[in-house]
Amino acid sequence: MDTRNLDLDDYEALPPSASTTAQMCAGAMAGIMEHCIMYPVDSVKTRMQSIRLAGVYRGTYDALIKMVTTEGVFRPVRGIQAVFVGAGPAHAMYFACYENMKIVLEKQLGHGPTAHGIAGCTAAVLHDAVMNPAEVVKQRMQMFGSSYKSCMQCFARIWATEGPRAFYRSYLTQLTMNVPFQAIHFMVYEQMQDAMNPLRRYDPRSHVISGAVAGAVAAAITTPLDVCKTLLNTQELCVLKQDNTIRGLPQAMMAVYRCCGFRGYFQGLQARVIFQMPSTAISWSVYEFFKYIMSAQNGLNIA
Repeated sequence: MDTRNLDLDDYEALPPSASTTAQMCAGAMAGIMEHCIMYPVDSVKTRMQSIRLAGVYRGTYDALIKMVTTEGVFRPVRGIQAVFVGAGPAHAMYFACYENMKIVLEKQLGHGPTAHGIAGCTAAVLHDAVMNPAEVVKQRMQMFGSSYKSCMQCFARIWATEGPRAFYRSYLTQLTMNVPFQAIHFMVYEQMQDAMNPLRRYDPRSHVISGAVAGAVAAAITTPLDVCKTLLNTQELCVLKQDNTIRGLPQAMMAVYRCCGFRGYFQGLQARVIFQMPSTAISWSVYEFFKYIMSAQNGLNIA
């Protein structure tokens, strides 16, 4: 059977026979690959956003070298287990929600940035609900002088001393950051795809470039909120001397400004962009690859 005359949109939308489980598996693999490969840079970003270490690192490379030389070669990957556990289910829900919401919204609003942005925002709500506890654990493990020996010990101690609410202290801030982040991310990605890959064929080059550009733009714009999220997750002692607990975004914003001034909102900007460009590119290319494989198995046109 010649499949070259089949509708090209079948690949982009995933085959009708592809179950939600298959979509979630593709998303889970994309999330795990993205976070684990780029985890050392994520550790550097967390360090550079630290209020305690403001001004210590001259840049991303300097921070990485100092972490390795003073704390050991494996220090940049400390806490990676939390991401491995959290990223799979979080991204499974994220991509499955996006794919299904995009189909529904495009029928109502047409193919365009509005439908893609709303679908991305909806996906972010589910993603962050699953990922937030893992974010808290990994950032506590990433901090300088962290006393936690393992992710499990970290989780248990936070639960015992701060209660379950500690794992969602930054959730609203995470959403405040990720809703615009994902809206920008998906809109830029889809616009880049319209320009570079209008037929929506499987094209690794266009997926990588589109993902990298989308991640860089969204990361740069939302960095101030990410700095506040890091403070809410880590509850740094140097800040807690004046505030017993940093409880929400307004308090975090005031604490950052009080300690570091306006420049404090852009701590780790370089590391965040450097992290997001390849990580978003990896996530989209891996996800699109699995879409390609599923389409191929169902005899769709993917040439």
